[in-house]
Amino acid sequence: MSKRYRLRKLLAPTAGFRKALGILVLGALIFAIGCGLSFHDVIEPALNWLEDVSRKSLAAVVPASQLDDATWLLGGACLFLGFYLIVRGFASALRHIMETINPDLRGGLVDVYRRRQQLAQGPRIVALGGGTGLSTLLRGLKQHSSNITAIVTVTDDGGSSGRLVQEKSIIPPGDMRNCLVALADAEKSMTDLFQHRFKKDSGSLSGHSMGNLLIAALVDQAHGDFEKAIEIASDVLAIRGRVVPSTLEHVTLRAVMENGVEVCGETKIVQSGLRIRRIFLAPDIPQPYKTALEAIEDADLICIGPGSVYTSIIPNLLVAGVAEALEQSKAKKVYICNVMTQRGESDAFSASEHITALQANVDRRIFDYVIVNTGSPSETARVKYGEAGQHLVDADIDRIRAMGYKVLVGDFMNEDDMVRHDPMRLAARLAALVER
Repeated sequence: MSKRYRLRKLLAPTAGFRKALGILVLGALIFAIGCGLSFHDVIEPALNWLEDVSRKSLAAVVPASQLDDATWLLGGACLFLGFYLIVRGFASALRHIMETINPDLRGGLVDVYRRRQQLAQGPRIVALGGGTGLSTLLRGLKQHSSNITAIVTVTDDGGSSGRLVQEKSIIPPGDMRNCLVALADAEKSMTDLFQHRFKKDSGSLSGHSMGNLLIAALVDQAHGDFEKAIEIASDVLAIRGRVVPSTLEHVTLRAVMENGVEVCGETKIVQSGLRIRRIFLAPDIPQPYKTALEAIEDADLICIGPGSVYTSIIPNLLVAGVAEALEQSKAKKVYICNVMTQRGESDAFSASEHITALQANVDRRIFDYVIVNTGSPSETARVKYGEAGQHLVDADIDRIRAMGYKVLVGDFMNEDDMVRHDPMRLAARLAALVER
């Protein structure tokens, strides 16, 4: 797998160019054959005529004794200048065409081309999860590859997504929207439009996300085809990679709590205030989205998390065939542990307890590496999160190693607006792992 990826990376600058180069070489060869066949009858007489005209013009201004030397010097100068002007004119025409197509490419066209080619031949990365954790990770990963497949959980039943599920009977679009925006190459005004949320005093639109409504509209235009709607949204946002659901079936999250009571629905589970013992899906074994399984099989790197362990990560793993595909994959498989605990879901969990929760619900070994944050938030952030019942996840590294996993540690924390993973540092560590 690593050798295959390294070969793709080595050939990255010529990807997509090799076919054009082959056509160019073939055309040049055919042209040379034509020149050879017609040289004496067409080309040689034309060259002799040009030579006679040039010599007569030169003889009018240069003494006869210096004519041969002047002819030689002028001929060399014309060859050099002509070649230079051809290259310069071709490059100028190409630049004008590219800038007309995309004004944002002004200047540095070679760098843009090289960068996009490198991304196109980057590692095949699969990221499983949901919520803000997955979208945060994707913002960093897209700087290293455009061969990204985000496999998104579809159990969200709250807020705008929940209302659209009930009213339009579509797959919850919220997490899909966040991932599309995270991978987008479109202008900021377009991504801002997708993320716009109507205020509470907006009548029937109150609380709705514009992106969710646009996806719902695309589903209508595609005659109920959710896959087609996501493809169109992906094209509109010019995303690097693709975003797919783990299943196209309508599924409901069920949980058995610590007191033995069963709670149905993601929102109710999180709001119950009880510790979760086990998570299920209804129907029990939903059929997987075929593209998701194919992406796992072809991957060089698979990232599980970060995100809510019970409501964002485990639901994907309970879809038929997903855990099996992860177990059989030859990719490097990494679980990215959360930075902070989550109230109502992972209260007081250490890093190893996150893994234990996964093992309790999935009876297969689905990853080999665990990324654990060892950075610490500021005292102000600690107090703020502590008041909300959230705390820094304890990095009990020795216990994780005792469980048989390889641990990757580092300060992967970002505290700009809230305490979460830093997408660039996290993605850089993952990229280094896949290239190792």
